[in-house]
This record gives sequence, structure tokens and C-alpha cells, in this order.
Amino acid sequence: MKTVEGIGKNIEQAIENALFELKAPREDVDIKILCEGGLFKKAKVLVSISEDVKEKYEQKEEKRKRILEEDDGIVINKSVKEEKKQEKEEVKEIKKEEKAEEKEEKKEVKKRENPVVNPREFLEGLFKAYNKEVEIEEIEDENAVTYHIKGEDVGDFIGYRGETLFSISYLTSILAGKSQKRVLVDIENYREKRTETLKALANRMAGKVAKTGRYVKLDPMDPAERRIIHLALQDNDKVTTLSKGTEPHRFIIIFPREYKEN
Repeated sequence: MKTVEGIGKNIEQAIENALFELKAPREDVDIKILCEGGLFKKAKVLVSISEDVKEKYEQKEEKRKRILEEDDGIVINKSVKEEKKQEKEEVKEIKKEEKAEEKEEKKEVKKRENPVVNPREFLEGLFKAYNKEVEIEEIEDENAVTYHIKGEDVGDFIGYRGETLFSISYLTSILAGKSQKRVLVDIENYREKRTETLKALANRMAGKVAKTGRYVKLDPMDPAERRIIHLALQDNDKVTTLSKGTEPHRFIIIFPREYKEN
């Protein structure tokens, strides 16, 4: 992989995510800004390995491909084993960072005051500002309060893979303030339609991880979607999952269960 599109809440985070994917330092890459981001848009950059160091990375890629199938197993040469060992250490560091991030998030939750605005009123005002007439149904279960929105021509508020919807949902939850339950927003039953797609994605990526022995990083998702991935793979005996990053750009990493710390 010589080029990666990085996504983040700002340009710097987008670059860092791309560098993480490429496993390359900043001095070895060329960076092109695709989108600077905004309230409902993520920053996007295109990060490519520079021409003057491509040979080094091509050689590294060749080493990673030296996996030969023999009978019923896979023979991995020494250099690939060393890379897997290094990757395992990277996952351990990621898990340490995740624990630290979770502590910070819990602190932020404790700091929240009473609701700044009523979620329904905020959503009504948001769509009114765009001259959209919508119906908002509030459904509460044991885990969350979900505001289901229906109306004409509201598909633009879902966005690519739900990006805009997740941003609206995150902002609504922040404005809802301190609450015992999560606050979610759904538009035209997008979340229900997306569930089966996510389950299929989880199983497909889990198969890839089990076969290659390498971890996979998924695109950023909101808490409800990440939960679907986690639950879909919680009983898988070959892979495990963890979340990383800060809202609303947290993402899931699927990695071999052998990487899990004892």
C-alpha cells in the first residue's frame, strides 16, 4: 500500500491516521489535502510514499508477501515473524492508549451539566433552518433514547456511510448533557438498514484477519455501529476487537486473538 486516504476531525489527525495505516514517518510521505473539514464534515488527506523512498517500502512489501502455503498450513519466514511481533507490540501500545482515552472520556462525561437544550427542540430547529419538514419519533429502551427522523429529501443529512448522521447524533448527545442513557439520532431508519451490512463486514474482516494474521482498521463509526461490530465478533475464537480514537471519529481495530494480553 503506497497511498492512503486519511480521515480525522482535523487535518493533523487525518494525517496521523494515514501515517498509522502506512506505517511510515512523516518525512517519508507526500501529503495532499482533500478536505479541511467542518461542523458536519471530516478532514481528509491523501498521503503517499515519496518517490525517493519507494524502493525501501517496496522491499518491505515484498518481505510481507513471503508467505507460502504448504499442505494445510502457512509457512512464515523469519522476517515476517519479526514484523508480526512488532505489530503485536503496536497493538499493546494501542490498547494502553485506549485505556487512557477511556479514562479521559469518563472524566468528560462527569463534567457534563444538565441539558443545554432539549434534543428534540435542537433537531427540530436544525431541520427548520434547512427548510425541511420532518417528523421526529422518540423511542427509549434500556440502553438509549433514539430520535427517529422521517421526512422528504432528508437523505443528505445521512451522508456518505452515515458520516453526517453520526455528526448530528454526536452533537445532539453533547447538547443533551448528563444522562444515564445514550442519545442517538436515526434518519429514515438508516441504522436498521445498516446493521446487516455491518455484521457482514465484521465477519468478512474477521476472516481476513484470521487468514493473514494481521490486524485490520475499520472506518470511523458512531457508538451504536461500533457496538454492532463488537457484538458480532465477541464469540469469535480467532479474533478480538477494540475501539480507538476520540468521538465522533472513534474506529475499531480487529486483530488476532493471540495478540490479546494475558
